[in-house]
Amino acid sequence: MSFRTIMIFPEFDNMQIIDDIRNKYDPLAKLVRPHITLVFPFESDMSNEDVAAILDARLTNTFPFEVELKGFSKHSDPSGNYLFLDIVNGKENIIQIHDELYKYEFKNFDLWGSDYIPHITVGKLSSENEMNEAYESIKGIDDSFRTVVNKISVEMIGENEESIIIIVKELDS
Repeated sequence: MSFRTIMIFPEFDNMQIIDDIRNKYDPLAKLVRPHITLVFPFESDMSNEDVAAILDARLTNTFPFEVELKGFSKHSDPSGNYLFLDIVNGKENIIQIHDELYKYEFKNFDLWGSDYIPHITVGKLSSENEMNEAYESIKGIDDSFRTVVNKISVEMIGENEESIIIIVKELDS
């Protein structure tokens, strides 16, 4: 069994700005594209076909929607010290999808409960001090990142932590 994750891989015209920050501060930058996680890594007996069928059922009447990300924040929890690119528009849609997926089949994998904050991780630092220094270097970046979310992806996490896309669910239009 492998870990799988359900996520959004947004495409932005100015993606290079995010890539540059991630290359400097995110150890996963070369392994997985910038993403918004909907269902965090889970290990399950469900087949990929089962997961695809769940997405089809749960995302019926979920239509493409706009997202905008702008500004950065820092977050520390037991798993690490993180820099987030914050979502300023479309957050409600993402939370709704997250909640819908965790309500049923993925309920046993919900590690976040009500504390889910949609974002793109742009850094994971080994200490709070490093996180604060990195935040100081990026907090002035004022670019806005806009796109339309029109698909949800499922990745399998490979042996070397690389992202292997196994399912792409197009949203109803």
